Amino acid sequence: MRLAPRVLCSAAQAAWRENFLLRGRDVARWFPGHMAKGLKKMKSSLKLVDCIIEVHDARIPLSGRNPLFQETLGLKPHLLVLNKMDLADLTEQQKIMQRLEGEGLKNVIFTNCLKDENVKQIIPMVTELMGSSPRYHRGENLEYCLMVIGVPNVGKSSLINSLRRQHLRKGKATRVGGEPGITRAVMSRIQVSERPLMFLLDTPGVLAPRIESVETGLKLALCGTVLDHLVGEETMADYLLFILNRHQRFGYVQHYGLGSACDNIERVLKSVAVKLGKTQKVKVLTGTGDVNVIQPDYPAAARDFLRTFRRGLLGPVMLDLDVLRGHPPAETVP
Repeated sequence: MRLAPRVLCSAAQAAWRENFLLRGRDVARWFPGHMAKGLKKMKSSLKLVDCIIEVHDARIPLSGRNPLFQETLGLKPHLLVLNKMDLADLTEQQKIMQRLEGEGLKNVIFTNCLKDENVKQIIPMVTELMGSSPRYHRGENLEYCLMVIGVPNVGKSSLINSLRRQHLRKGKATRVGGEPGITRAVMSRIQVSERPLMFLLDTPGVLAPRIESVETGLKLALCGTVLDHLVGEETMADYLLFILNRHQRFGYVQHYGLGSACDNIERVLKSVAVKLGKTQKVKVLTGTGDVNVIQPDYPAAARDFLRTFRRGLLGPVMLDLDVLRGHPPAETVP
């Protein structure tokens, strides 16, 4: 989003927080359980599968992928789809590809499944991958079966529906939503292509048993992989503000009509609440009796801030920019 030159200049010159103080938050409680049942079911279905398509959020291409996927499902040809590219700042795309290739991921594609952007390239890519790989126990079949995997809410079901639109001219085959946990089980096969004849297994989102850091947990939460209330909307809004200012992404100033960029989440949420009319009456006991005071509804303002970010209305953002540039992680305070 474009800001007035004077506002943009003053915002860029401001001294923003160098660290987000995590204060020893317990990330384990944000991600209850490690979804081992879903991973076990995927593993048992591998004999039917010729290729794995892993879907991840393009805003966090280097963070939050489940390492158990590679360990458990790594024998099959593998394509990494970085979805929601319309929400990601891809000015460093070449560096992202180089980093992923250094991790052994040579087959990577960026997509926007809502607008079918780049999706048509997937079937030819997986066909080529499968053509150069042995088809274990599958030699007698002329059809192919793919499995879509990934952490929750990265667009696996949206990818399946997009493939069907592109190759079969058919509508939705799987339910999609803006919250994690829409797909609950490994489903029956869904056709996504006629020539070649190709079917696909949708799977539930599976997070790693342990998130590598609290900061990675916050990034995953911002991308909607876990229900917001488990982390805390105001905590997430504060981390989002930290990221936006640190990377000089000031679209929130124009979107909410703020006078200037700000690094204090309480002030920002107060302005957002007042602008949106999200206030509440609070009864305050004084020495002369009860007084009704109008206070901003900070949780409601935080929810709107997060929702606006997820819709891309604050402009494209790369949450992994610090990782890409080799900056140290956010500071943790006991």
